[in-house]
Amino acid sequence: MKQSITKMYFPQGYECKHNEKVMAFANMLGRKDPKKNGYKWDDPEYVILEAGVDDDMAEVGIAMGYFTKRTAKEMAEIMGKSEDYCYEQMMKLAWYGTSFVNVIDGVDTFWHAESWIPGIMEMIVNNLEVVKKYPIVTYAMEAYGRVRGPMSSGMFPPGIGLMRVIPIESAIDSNSRRASYEEVSKYLNDNTIFSCSPCSCRTDREIMGEGCGHLKEDMCIQMGHAAEYYIRTGRGREITREEAFEIIQRAEENGLMHQIPNIDGSGKTHAICNCCGCSCLSLRSGTMYKNVDMVRSNYVSKVDKDKCVACGQCVENCPMNAMRLGQKLCSNGPVTEDITTTHTPRNNDWTEKEWNIDYRTNREEVVDTGTAPCKTSCPAHIAVQGYIKLAAQGKYTEALELIKMENPFPAVCGYICNKRCEDACTRGDLDEPIAIDDIKRFIADQDLKKDNRFIPKKRNNYSDKKIAIVGSGPAGLSCAYFLAIDGYDVTVFEKEKVLGGMLTLGIPSFVLEKKIIEAEIDILRELGVIFKTGVEVGKDITLDELRSNGYEAFYLAIGAQKGRKIGIEGEDYEGVISGVEFLSRINQNEKETISGNVVVIGGGNVAIDVARVAVRAGGENVKMFCLENREQMPALDEEIHVAESEDITINNSWGPKRIIGENGKVTGIELMRCISTIDENGRFSPKYDEGDTMIVETDYVLLSVGQSIDWGGVLSGSKVVLNSNNTIQVDDATYQTKQADIFAGGDVVTGPSFAIDAIAAGKQAAISIHRFVHEGQDLLIGRSRRQYLQLDKNAVILDSFDRTPRQRAGNIDGQKAKKTFRDIRTSLSEDQMKKETERCLGCGATVVDEYMCVGCGMCATKCKFDAITLERVYDGEGVEFLGMKKAIIPHVIKRKVKITAKKVLGRKK
Repeated sequence: MKQSITKMYFPQGYECKHNEKVMAFANMLGRKDPKKNGYKWDDPEYVILEAGVDDDMAEVGIAMGYFTKRTAKEMAEIMGKSEDYCYEQMMKLAWYGTSFVNVIDGVDTFWHAESWIPGIMEMIVNNLEVVKKYPIVTYAMEAYGRVRGPMSSGMFPPGIGLMRVIPIESAIDSNSRRASYEEVSKYLNDNTIFSCSPCSCRTDREIMGEGCGHLKEDMCIQMGHAAEYYIRTGRGREITREEAFEIIQRAEENGLMHQIPNIDGSGKTHAICNCCGCSCLSLRSGTMYKNVDMVRSNYVSKVDKDKCVACGQCVENCPMNAMRLGQKLCSNGPVTEDITTTHTPRNNDWTEKEWNIDYRTNREEVVDTGTAPCKTSCPAHIAVQGYIKLAAQGKYTEALELIKMENPFPAVCGYICNKRCEDACTRGDLDEPIAIDDIKRFIADQDLKKDNRFIPKKRNNYSDKKIAIVGSGPAGLSCAYFLAIDGYDVTVFEKEKVLGGMLTLGIPSFVLEKKIIEAEIDILRELGVIFKTGVEVGKDITLDELRSNGYEAFYLAIGAQKGRKIGIEGEDYEGVISGVEFLSRINQNEKETISGNVVVIGGGNVAIDVARVAVRAGGENVKMFCLENREQMPALDEEIHVAESEDITINNSWGPKRIIGENGKVTGIELMRCISTIDENGRFSPKYDEGDTMIVETDYVLLSVGQSIDWGGVLSGSKVVLNSNNTIQVDDATYQTKQADIFAGGDVVTGPSFAIDAIAAGKQAAISIHRFVHEGQDLLIGRSRRQYLQLDKNAVILDSFDRTPRQRAGNIDGQKAKKTFRDIRTSLSEDQMKKETERCLGCGATVVDEYMCVGCGMCATKCKFDAITLERVYDGEGVEFLGMKKAIIPHVIKRKVKITAKKVLGRKK
């Protein structure tokens, strides 16, 4: 049964104790009159106390009074009990979390926190012993803001909410910096005692199994009396001011923003939280109920469209989903340029139909009219427009950093990517697409130089957790890279003697030199990834044995490493070899030779590679035969052109009928005319004219008609499920298989595909594995859905752009190229590369919802292009908790008048 959003959720088995004294205590703490507006038995304020407060504690707690400092001696006089008894109960309340304890004038002094959140509920949940003993307390804290939130929507003017966002200082331009109370450093410098504790919000989420991957440990900082209390009761560990600044900096680097309890008065607070939009219960009031004024700072993000390159870093890091990628180019069609929320609780009744209950799973990256086609079409959604801009400015390391946020192997992809970004490039509708791949290759070549190499900083240290990657192809290496950045103990198991999978064994050196692969793998080594070659998981060691050795999760990325047979007569003759096997043999020993005539069956890029390798290995007369006609050939046009320049003959619309041999060795092949490859339903279903045949004499037949997956024994005893084509079933978003601790990606999921697809899959699996190995984390909550939409290129106005020709690297002499396994292609010069960057039309730009923006400044710190600034548009200042009601009443009245007037006038703004 669907649970009500305004009711507390209870774990199975919970039974209410109906404790009257505890209920009285709750009503006292909440300043409720039991006869008028007292709490109910299923209210979170009662439930969180009921779990661990007994009658004695409740009696003493009530006698202490609301927010009044008391010593045990004073309480003994008030209650007529012994001082020892009162002290014992007051310490129990302090340990449990309803009251602070500090030494004041040499005496332990106790007082209840003035509010539930921030205050009592956080203090209770920050006691991990309490949480372990009474998990219900986390359910109660989670429920509080959700149940009470709707009543407060629109009631608070900016700056006077219970919590307040404090902008990241480096994001505030000196021209707009006006108040020290909006600087984290002020609070740290004002205090002398500090503690650090787990985050109570993330503890709630973890216990409820709804963690977002941002873990709770070492997240929140307490200061002054709160720090003294946290240290004394074991909730936090004492830290220095310098350590506090380090925690702040680490949080900012990891995309977390700051909030403070806003109930101590202007310029005062006792804690700093490092928050994310996916777990923070305070930010939830903004995202779920659009009650943004209750938490916002005085600042709002502004985007300079001219400077923005739609790299997406601001969008990805915005805790409120207030930023989205849009369009910069002029258009004849509709373009969404303003996404600011106008229907808000400021001047409207705010009912359930306006709530965004699913805010943690329905984030959007792009406006409804789309954004840059290059970023959209790339499987990894790399910030193409962004790195082109950085390259134009000569900022190659920054460009590498931007690329490696999605793709750890820019150099590899600079040589072998199938360039879907170029296919989609808007410039292609004007003259020719930007030479994106050539620009990327130029940038990536800088990464091959050890002095210029970009090695990312480790974000975390989870080295106590061991992860096994099976297979060292692009998917496995990508997954290992992103796990290594998070500090995991990652081991890659590779059954071959060399690393790289199909990158090394399936791609010839004249397309991708081995030293390039090795250079990028070296970066993984520097990040601490361990490689074990010559170890076949499932044969030399099993997954169960790895589990017993402490590995907590597995990523299977063994690729489609075997060739396919066609199923015709003669395939077992000597000299008939699969293209994949042939490439692997020559890649491992370029001195291996063949001789005589060679027939290659297939028309894709791999078949082209096979034919070109055959030429270099000694094939004297190399011919390709494929089912498709020239226009339908799956190989890229440039690949076909290069093959023909090396004297390879391409014969279209022919399929193999039988292979002919003598004495066990191939001597020829009979081919038949292919008249069509696709049936009326669009499926691959070749049809032949068997009356139109020919026999070609040959010494070798190299079959490059697809690849297959050889699982070996790796899946033995597991619960994973395979599809009919031998690929593995995984969740589309998380890459988790039917066995919870096994994830998979790359060709074993998609079938033979491109490296960039595998690289993208590897990153997503790393995100999932990180969440899987930590208790209480959900694999989907708070995660980008990677739903990109391309702008309408047909409507773009291109008249004002010039027609600067595309820059090209020098042509290759096929006659020279075919004599060597080395890559003799040249790259763009630096001048050429920079000229080419000028051709970029700059299709996309970010837009911001200025109402939903809380002014945290995270977007500004992530922007490498100075395109985002924080502007001070509000002037709200915090007040003490007990003065809050008086401060908001005029606002409440004004809002009520507005709503009433709208109803009377029948207008809806």
